[in-house]
Amino acid sequence: MGTPDFAVASLRRLVEDGHEVVGVFTQPDKPKNRGMKLTFSPVKEYALTQDLPVYQPLKMRDGEALGILRELAPELIVVAAYGKILPQEILDLPQYGCINVHSSLLPKYRGAAPINWAILNGERITGVSIMYMVAALDAGDVIRTVSTEIGEHEDAAALTERLAELGAQALSEAIPTLADGTAKRTPQDESAFTYAPMLDRSLSPIDWTRSAREIDCQVRGLIPWPCAATSVDGKSVKVYETLSGEMTADAPGTMHAVKRGLSVACGDGRSLIITQLQAEGGKRMAAADYLRGHPLKTNG
Repeated sequence: MGTPDFAVASLRRLVEDGHEVVGVFTQPDKPKNRGMKLTFSPVKEYALTQDLPVYQPLKMRDGEALGILRELAPELIVVAAYGKILPQEILDLPQYGCINVHSSLLPKYRGAAPINWAILNGERITGVSIMYMVAALDAGDVIRTVSTEIGEHEDAAALTERLAELGAQALSEAIPTLADGTAKRTPQDESAFTYAPMLDRSLSPIDWTRSAREIDCQVRGLIPWPCAATSVDGKSVKVYETLSGEMTADAPGTMHAVKRGLSVACGDGRSLIITQLQAEGGKRMAAADYLRGHPLKTNG
């Protein structure tokens, strides 16, 4: 059970490891772009290339999904970024239970956007957890965790790709321990849990009175959506990439065109250089190229 690109790596590993995948559950097809054409989830696209049966129930609590699962009779259900809550009768169905590939070191960052929030909060280390699923959100006993350092310039999209493969490997190593009864069950420390809620556009505006590192983390953490945003000469732009600049005595938010892009003073006396941006209605481009077409009129 999974939906986005992150989940494809785990499904692919199940197939490559020779497990019999009796069914793939994914979110219903969604209309996209101006033509509102129905598009398949990445998990569905991969499943169809492997001739795997795909199921897309609208709800998990109306009995339809439970009926399908009773017919499929899986020994194990693997969930990775599915986007739906499983009711207790489904959690209780498989012989070996339901396990989840979660992209954080539990109990930190339970919830919908753990990768983004790890970067937004300036974490240096994150990882993946394989855990037993229970009714409470991401609160089950942990079977296995794998840690990794977050790269200094790594954004959430790049980290998601890495953690997807790390999660698939951890899943591959965990499943045999379920089968032979040696799987660990480490209860989570409830006093240490943190929450990673869904992202929204309210996180986008950059407050230049914050430190350069905090703003850099905001930019990297909000890739690919909703993206950090600021105003350049009164025009809103999305910020995709920044580099550390020089120390500065300028007031926070003061902007200067520099060789590598747009230098902006931050609240800690450092500057950040915006190197990649996207103006409203435009394409993502190098900030230096944007400034050649839109010379900076004012500072601040």
